[in-house]
Amino acid sequence: MDENRLKRVKSFSTQPIPGKPPRLRLRITAAAENRVRSGHPWIFADSVREHNREGAAGELAVIFDRKDKFLAVGFFDPESPIRVRVLHLGQPQNLDAVWWQERFAAAIGRREPLFDERTTGYRLINGESDGWPGLVLDLYDQTCVVKLYTAAWLPMLGQITSMIRDRLPSGQIVLRLSRNLQSAAATFSEPKRDGDILSGMLPSEIVVFLENGIRFEANVIRGQKTGFFLDQRENRREVEKLAGGRDALNAFSFSGGFSLYAARGGAKSVTDVDISAHALAAAERNFKLNLAGGKIAQCRHERVQADAFEWLAGGQSRKFGLIILDPPSLAKREAERAGAIRAYARLAENGTRHLAGDGILVA
Repeated sequence: MDENRLKRVKSFSTQPIPGKPPRLRLRITAAAENRVRSGHPWIFADSVREHNREGAAGELAVIFDRKDKFLAVGFFDPESPIRVRVLHLGQPQNLDAVWWQERFAAAIGRREPLFDERTTGYRLINGESDGWPGLVLDLYDQTCVVKLYTAAWLPMLGQITSMIRDRLPSGQIVLRLSRNLQSAAATFSEPKRDGDILSGMLPSEIVVFLENGIRFEANVIRGQKTGFFLDQRENRREVEKLAGGRDALNAFSFSGGFSLYAARGGAKSVTDVDISAHALAAAERNFKLNLAGGKIAQCRHERVQADAFEWLAGGQSRKFGLIILDPPSLAKREAERAGAIRAYARLAENGTRHLAGDGILVA
C-alpha cells in the first residue's frame, strides 16, 4: 500500500470537529448487524436502535457494532425506509475524493472488455452491485444518464458529474430521478428536476445507439427507466436464436426490442401488442432505423394497440410459433406478491393458448 493511501486508511474519529456537528453514529439491531457483516447493502429504519443526533440526507453515517467497534459506513437518508445504504464494510477508511475516483474507475473498468463498436448502449454502474447503492449510470452512445433512487446522492451530483466527464469526456450527462425522489430534489439547496442536463448540449431528447449491431432509439429525458430496458439484452439475444422461420408475437412490446431481434433471427412476421400508442410508434421508428437490407427488412411487422392481458385472454384465434411475454411489474410491494403470481400464471396460460403446435413461449 502506497504512503498516501495508507494515510487515508484511518479510524473514524468520534470527537467533534470545531464548527461542525459530531459525526453521525448509529447502532443497529443484532439481526441487522449480522446482515451487514454478510454483505447486505441496506439498513432499514426499524433496524436502527439508537443514534447520537438527527441526520441529513446524504450525510455519512458510521455504524458501530455491539462492542462499539467500527462496522460500516454508508449514506443516511432520514426520509427513506432504507435508512442507510452501505458504502464500505470492514476496516475504517476515509471516503475522500480519491476513494470515490478509485471506485468509479473499478466499475467502469469491469465493462470495458465486454463491448465493442457493435454495442454502444449499456450500463456502466449498476447500483448496489457495484457499491453505488441507489444509483445507476447508463451509456447511450455519447450520452450518459445518471438515475438516482435516493436523495442521499444529491449532495454528490457535482462530484459525480466531474468523474464522468474526466473518464468519458465527450458527450452529455442527463439526470433522471425516481418518482419518490422528485419532490425532495425540487427543494434541494441546488434544485434538480427529472431530465435535467448536467453537462453538455443535447440537441434532442431522442438518442440513437447500437445493441449487438441493431440500432435503437432511447428517450433519455422522459423514457422509462433511463430510456431503454438495457437489462434484457441477453434475453433478446436468446429470442433471436429461437425466431427462425416463425411468426412471432411480442406482448407488452414497448419499443420493440424483442421484436427486432426476432426479425433479425429470421422470423417471418412479428406482431407487437401494447396498450401505449407512443410505445408502438417508437417500435415502428426502431424498425425503420434498421431497414438497410438484411432479415429485419424482410420481416412483416404488425402493430396492435390493445391491453395485452385482455388481448391474450379474449377471443383471438391466431396462433404463433414464438410468443414473448415481458409484462410490467405486477407487484410493487410484498402484500401484492400472491396476486401477482396468480396473474402471471393466468398470463402464461393465456399465452400458451395462442401457440402453434411446435411453438415456443418465452416468459
